[in-house]
Amino acid sequence: MLEIKNVSKQYKNTCALKDVSITIPKGSCYGLVGPNGAGKSTLLKIISTVIQDYQGQVFFNNRVLDHKTKENLGYIPQEICLEQTVSAIQNLHFFGKIHGLKGNQLRQRAEKILSYIGLKDRGKDKVLTFSGGMKRRLNIGCALMNNPTTIIMDEPTVGIDPQSRNYIFDMIENLKQTGCTIIYASHYMEEIEQLCDEVAFIDQGEVVDSGKINILLQKYAAPSIFVKGKNGLPTNIEQDATIKESKNGYLLSTKKPLIVMDKLVHHYLKNAHDLERLELVQPRLEDVFFLLTGKELRD
Repeated sequence: MLEIKNVSKQYKNTCALKDVSITIPKGSCYGLVGPNGAGKSTLLKIISTVIQDYQGQVFFNNRVLDHKTKENLGYIPQEICLEQTVSAIQNLHFFGKIHGLKGNQLRQRAEKILSYIGLKDRGKDKVLTFSGGMKRRLNIGCALMNNPTTIIMDEPTVGIDPQSRNYIFDMIENLKQTGCTIIYASHYMEEIEQLCDEVAFIDQGEVVDSGKINILLQKYAAPSIFVKGKNGLPTNIEQDATIKESKNGYLLSTKKPLIVMDKLVHHYLKNAHDLERLELVQPRLEDVFFLLTGKELRD
């Protein structure tokens, strides 16, 4: 278990984090989401001990996080942290040596990681010849050299192809099955929904809400119904739904989806040939994100 208690961080006149408290269960995949500049990367750097000057406390398995407990952590920064002019295997050896690996243990671990990240046949090639997705996978591999029990991922799929993204998703699912705890920061809400068990929304340095994803969806995101047809909408539908025109149709947000659907069905039964599309739209985490943090640009 990782427990963050009342953590704050100030950069001169900028408050990056303000009294942040989060509990991350052991063996879970925990999402961190928020607009640019919300404080996600600062929090991840504190958890990974890259930043040590802050207020508050971080506990790892009921012990204060220090140089001993951090050996159980693997940190994958948003920036690619690789030496481009040497090979993939040399990069893995470098990070393995940082964690005290040497000799046969170092070589065996590096070969295992190369295979795990799908680069077994490219281990002797220089990193500068790799695609963006290959570099991202190697970046993850370097953080796994010490066989960590908690892995911190900051935007690990930025700028990569769909195949590499799916490969990374499979790696994460495999790590979860082995009991690893994963802290996953991303701007992609669909990734958070697919991979994570719980999520914390951070905005302007504060946690605005957190919890299990299904509970947050029930709490904030109302179900919607999309309808497209030539015969318009029933005259009394506004009593039960908020109507928004969308892609030549209507998006009806409602807390009574079955009642609204029933009204639409009866309406179009009279003119069935006029109905082109009718479907229930499930709540999305992206809706919760905009509700909690707003839609204005953050640069």
